[in-house]
Amino acid sequence: MGIFQEQLKEYLEAVVIAIILSFLIITFVVQAFFIPSGSMEPTLKPGDRIFVNKFIYRFQDPQRFDIIVFKYPVDPHKKFIKRVIGLPGDTVKIVDGTVYVNGKAIEEDYTLNKGYSDYHKIEVPSQNYFVLGDNRNNSEDSRFWGFVPRENIVGEALFRFWPITRIGAIN
Repeated sequence: MGIFQEQLKEYLEAVVIAIILSFLIITFVVQAFFIPSGSMEPTLKPGDRIFVNKFIYRFQDPQRFDIIVFKYPVDPHKKFIKRVIGLPGDTVKIVDGTVYVNGKAIEEDYTLNKGYSDYHKIEVPSQNYFVLGDNRNNSEDSRFWGFVPRENIVGEALFRFWPITRIGAIN
């Protein structure tokens, strides 16, 4: 083989390995996600780009206040991002914009506004989660379409990488 053919073979091997590694990382570890709406403002703004940790929930369950990406229960081809409020077995209700979990008001310093709606008391079924957007008056969430099944959860929002002025971990 000539030098050119050896170099070409090395480059092709490197490209194939890079493609396989990229596929494995995107499938099992981390994936980029685009924020399309203002439903999570002020935490996440339209146009933000984030990395989602797809690995963490293989070893632990989502926790209250985690920001998760999930397959929309009404149309699993779409992905949504919201904050976990109710865990399996919890009771959730909203009165005058205040969210109560298991009868206790939760402190929410991350919301854009308090919200103007009430929501009846409901128990979160096993293997399901009750999620809300941080921008309560502009969020299609569990109040409208119900619970997020555990198997629909893709991962936890981890890190904002765009825009450059807002780079950082997502709380």
